[in-house]
Amino acid sequence: MTKTNYIVLLFITLGIFSCDTDNENTVRLDTSLASLVNANTIEIDNVIACASGSENDENTIIAYVYPRPGATDIRYYETSSVEDDKNNYQNYTQIDLVAADFFNGYLKKMERTTSEEKWVIITFFENDKLHLSNPIRLKHRTKPTEFVNEVMINTMSSGMPIFNWEDGTIAENKIYFQVISDANNELLSGTYTFEKQFQYYKLDNVVLNITREIPPQLDLMDSYNFTLMGVSEDNWVNLFIEKSFEP
Repeated sequence: MTKTNYIVLLFITLGIFSCDTDNENTVRLDTSLASLVNANTIEIDNVIACASGSENDENTIIAYVYPRPGATDIRYYETSSVEDDKNNYQNYTQIDLVAADFFNGYLKKMERTTSEEKWVIITFFENDKLHLSNPIRLKHRTKPTEFVNEVMINTMSSGMPIFNWEDGTIAENKIYFQVISDANNELLSGTYTFEKQFQYYKLDNVVLNITREIPPQLDLMDSYNFTLMGVSEDNWVNLFIEKSFEP
């Protein structure tokens, strides 16, 4: 064998070895939720999250999450299909999505384009623990989210309007999330009720409150926004209401 042929053979051999090494590293890369869970101390059912369809695209879903102060590294995991076992973390694979601000960062949202309905789990880290949401059932194809502005607003009680609403075409909502925000989209109050009613700012029928500070009194000269999500037991948003109002 000539010296030239030996050098060529050496480079080919090194190239094959390099490719095999890269493939081996790719195989070893585990993006399953099970891998993350096994490597950390976890808290289950400790992330407030849900998902809705998109008003503009039937193949787009929007996942919403409330990142408590101190939460870091928000991640989105999904199964291949709704037929997968929602409770088996090995069935969930991480999808890299940008967590964009919602209500100026008080909440976060992630958009995902997919024609398939799946199960989704949102995670983040807090106090050195991995926190997981309950599984979210995507239904954007079979039960698209209904976007409306129909809500009854009673302003007879000055600065403390009462909001009443009805379910939409899909009456499967188990809980309702209400947000009152100002003209700059800053969240003033975020509350959950089982009833189709909320009064700003009374907590008589509130079952979960994510408002961090006592909200301000509403100015009768200003305009505000009411946002509502009607959420099913499997965390899918059937009803999405947005309406501006003056108190």
